[in-house]
Amino acid sequence: MEAVIAVFALLFLLFIGLGVYATVKAVGAAKRGVDRTITQARRTVEDHTLRAKSFVQVGPAAEIARLRLALRTSMRATQDTLRAGVAEDESLKESLGLFERLSAHGHELDADLGRLESEPDRAELTARLPELRARTERITKSADSLRWAVRDRARRFVDDDLGALGDQIDIEADALRHWTPAGPAPAPGQRPDASARPTASSMASSAAENPAAWHAPSQSSRPADERPPEAITPPSPRPAYPWQKKTRPESTA
Repeated sequence: MEAVIAVFALLFLLFIGLGVYATVKAVGAAKRGVDRTITQARRTVEDHTLRAKSFVQVGPAAEIARLRLALRTSMRATQDTLRAGVAEDESLKESLGLFERLSAHGHELDADLGRLESEPDRAELTARLPELRARTERITKSADSLRWAVRDRARRFVDDDLGALGDQIDIEADALRHWTPAGPAPAPGQRPDASARPTASSMASSAAENPAAWHAPSQSSRPADERPPEAITPPSPRPAYPWQKKTRPESTA
């Protein structure tokens, strides 16, 4: 009895542990989903704000907003392309590692541009714009180059696969069209060749070579005075039964 109670207690504790573990995992997944949604919403708001500043403001402030918007757009597109490609091509892990190093420089530049948005010294800001523009162009050029290389690689794989599939289909189509003709068909309106018809001499020679081919004598080989057997025996008078009606004589009128 004590063993049964111990087993039930152990099962109860096991169920409680599984429930707690499932709850923790569900809460963690929900928290990650909420954080991801909040981060994406914050990025969307920041992008719209930068786009509005690039159109509304003038001077160095508008230039900084355009640089930040171009940097974010390029880095985000490259990141999405690499993460989607790694799931199908394991060789892109090295490219993803290079992008992570480039992303560190991109975050640093974005932080510098964000701090300069509230810089009151316009002269200092104007003096630093060429260097910031050059850094932005270098990072975005590297990100764009990596992104387009990944896309070209994926497209090349698709083209190679499509080309190999086309070759296999051509080979299969040729095999389906291949057959051995029995002989040349006669042209429309042309009679078959007379040489192809069996002649009497050929039939005679065939019969001499193969006597078993003759199953029954032909009518021409029978004697003239011999009559062919009748196919049907002449009918005999049919018996009359009491229940049958008598035939009426035909009227002469």
